[in-house]
Amino acid sequence: MPLNSSYQNVPTILLIAASRGLGLAMAAEFLKKGWNVVGTVREGSGRSKLHDLADEFKGRLEIEQLDICEQSQVAALHERLSGRTFEMLFVNAGITNDEKDTIGDVTTDDFIRVMVTNSLCPMRVVESLQDLVTATGLIGVMSSGQGSVANNLTGMHEVYRGSKAALNQFMRSFAARNAESSRAMVLMAPGWVRTELGGPAAHLSIEESVPNLVNTLLKKQGNPGLEYLDYLDRTVPW
Repeated sequence: MPLNSSYQNVPTILLIAASRGLGLAMAAEFLKKGWNVVGTVREGSGRSKLHDLADEFKGRLEIEQLDICEQSQVAALHERLSGRTFEMLFVNAGITNDEKDTIGDVTTDDFIRVMVTNSLCPMRVVESLQDLVTATGLIGVMSSGQGSVANNLTGMHEVYRGSKAALNQFMRSFAARNAESSRAMVLMAPGWVRTELGGPAAHLSIEESVPNLVNTLLKKQGNPGLEYLDYLDRTVPW
């Protein structure tokens, strides 16, 4: 449902991939901080916890359907949101493969699947929806500490690491092409979090990561240029 007119002067985040995990927790945290949220779910995913959140925060959470790897759906979302502006656009997307697969072992299909979903599609969303963000707004993308080339001392997760490193490079190119922009830009490393993607052995709970992550994004607002930050507002080496 559209946002309640009573909340139209409230800052709004367009949150891509918000049906579960970190995206869902981010939606909840922004709502708690008084923001409105437009969050996306994939078509055919059925009722999600994001719908329950919309019931709890009536008139402040709008749900849109989007598969980020379907460019026609990205274009359709842009058309539906045309004329509206957002203080923040954040793209939360990520998949992985078998962590033990080296670059020599991974199948071509798995390589393409991870690279397209983690690096190409998020940047296509940024490129397509950037004009919906206010001139002093923020554009953020969920990266990972594993995207850091400098910090890779152990190997493992090789394709996932590569996909996030590629995302970082593409976002850096986007920032370079928009060097005169007054917008803030962030590549966010949320930490190793116990989600479906992170797995049960991860070091952090969602409650330990996401509130700090959101605070970091809010602190970055109004500071133009691209930074690669972790959830505790620490700079991650490229």
